[in-house]
Amino acid sequence: MATRSTSKVFNPKDLIAYFLVAGTGAVVQLVSSSLIQDWFDISFQQSIWPSYLISLVVGFTLTKLFAFDARKTNQTNREMVKFLMVALFSGFVTDITTRLAYFVSSSYFQIFELQIPFSHKLVNVNEMLCYIFGMGCSFVSNYTLHKTFTFKSTGFYDRLKALIR
Repeated sequence: MATRSTSKVFNPKDLIAYFLVAGTGAVVQLVSSSLIQDWFDISFQQSIWPSYLISLVVGFTLTKLFAFDARKTNQTNREMVKFLMVALFSGFVTDITTRLAYFVSSSYFQIFELQIPFSHKLVNVNEMLCYIFGMGCSFVSNYTLHKTFTFKSTGFYDRLKALIR
């Protein structure tokens, strides 16, 4: 049986809203990663962090407005600092799990490429699946940390501000 605090964290309304928001952020991340690779002629793995940072801006805005109903909190600066902390942790989770998955994938499976219709671009399906896997690994920790830390008054931001002064 779920405890009271667990059921509050994983309530269906917030989970579905966050899934839709995170899905939008994932699409932004995948598209920006592909564009960054093309524009700057860099590798897939070099595009992970720049595309992650682009999706971070989209993610904060959508999460604040739609996922946790925090649009009227008047705590945007506080939420941005906490969101950035969670996002940096999540970025490392995404990066490390993506790289590990790709290492395993390239060690045991043949590289499969697919041409995008009406384009000359080939997509490395192994990389794409590993990237999606890495983003999926960070989804649960992201949701939990944003729900219980970022968009909740914990006193952490005030202590951090006092420490900096």
